[in-house]
Amino acid sequence: MPAGPNRNEREITQPVDLCLPNGRLNPAAVGWTRRPLHRANLQGWGRNKRFEYWCVTSPELVCAINVSHGDYRVTLATFFLDLKTMHTFSQAEIHWLPREKVTPMPEQSGKGGVTGTGDRMRISMQAVDGGTLLKADTPRLTLEIMAHEEPGHESLGVVVPWDDKRFQYTRKDNCLRATGSIQADGKTYELSNAYAALDHGRGRWPYSIVWNWAAGSGVSRGREIGLQFGGKWTEGTPSTENALRIDGRIEKIGQELEWVYDRRNFMAPWKIRGDRVDVTFTPVYNRQSNFDRLIVRSKEDQVFGWFDGTIVSEKGETVPVERIFGWAEEVSRRW
Repeated sequence: MPAGPNRNEREITQPVDLCLPNGRLNPAAVGWTRRPLHRANLQGWGRNKRFEYWCVTSPELVCAINVSHGDYRVTLATFFLDLKTMHTFSQAEIHWLPREKVTPMPEQSGKGGVTGTGDRMRISMQAVDGGTLLKADTPRLTLEIMAHEEPGHESLGVVVPWDDKRFQYTRKDNCLRATGSIQADGKTYELSNAYAALDHGRGRWPYSIVWNWAAGSGVSRGREIGLQFGGKWTEGTPSTENALRIDGRIEKIGQELEWVYDRRNFMAPWKIRGDRVDVTFTPVYNRQSNFDRLIVRSKEDQVFGWFDGTIVSEKGETVPVERIFGWAEEVSRRW
């Protein structure tokens, strides 16, 4: 689909509740932010989705941890990839109609934390002074990582409304310096030149949905670059999930971008284009996941690799993007 017209999205600068007292979308919450200002005061049971996903990347590895709560289901998951040997593994536990598997998930990103405890997995994400402390203890993976957040750090928050009963608040963050260590299948990795990225979500989704997400963090010609692109799921709404980080500042893109990729071969190069974006993504590994329990289904292709191309700043400057590591994905869900 070609890139769309630019939308006039409202920047929110004051704290706001996501929901009205009756549980429906608060119209004042629709817009985007540079820091977490939304309080996700979701109500009811059955259709709420709450999740915290962290992915840490370095020249040596990729490591992700995830805690998600869908009212009737809790998922704890980890993923590890050694980029030098391509040794990889995933672990997951799914608990139906869970009780006490996950501590109450905070209504506001960056405040409090969440701990998920399964039969053989424990994942913790805690807001602390200076950032977020990530911990995991599983049969094959143990980690303790600090995702550092500098004073004044900006991130993209956006509310995507399908209607007043179905809506999503997401906070996407990248270019967070990460330090710490990981033990994977008995081998210890000390992080160096590592970044952490966050996907924080709270909302009430349609039963069936398809989305694209791409993200990257790195330095290109001495400038820190963060890439945040989303697609498909925002079409037909007044919001997009697209933004650039250039030298620490978030620049919102109010345009649906064009995504060009081969659904028969996700390892082929991807292209993402728009008025201010022209990048090629070259994958090196595809993390595939399929889950089918009749009415609950998920199919994921998340490819990791390198972004190259150009982006354009708000001031009209063309900024080179050279060897920025990250990922791109297509996910389809029935949930």
